[in-house]
Amino acid sequence: MKSYKLTAFEANGEKLLDETFQAENDDAAKQQGEQLLSEKNLLEKTHRCTSSSGKLLLFHA
Repeated sequence: MKSYKLTAFEANGEKLLDETFQAENDDAAKQQGEQLLSEKNLLEKTHRCTSSSGKLLLFHA
């Protein structure tokens, strides 16, 4: 399992979400990140999901 970091922000820079989670691979992490954002109604907010190696998996501005 690899570690991934999911963050979401308001337009003014306020951090709305800052979570670390585990997933089998990048594709599973992308799906899990989208699900977490959807559950918290943050899909339309600025967000990003990165792997522990720094790879950007999700990004929305």
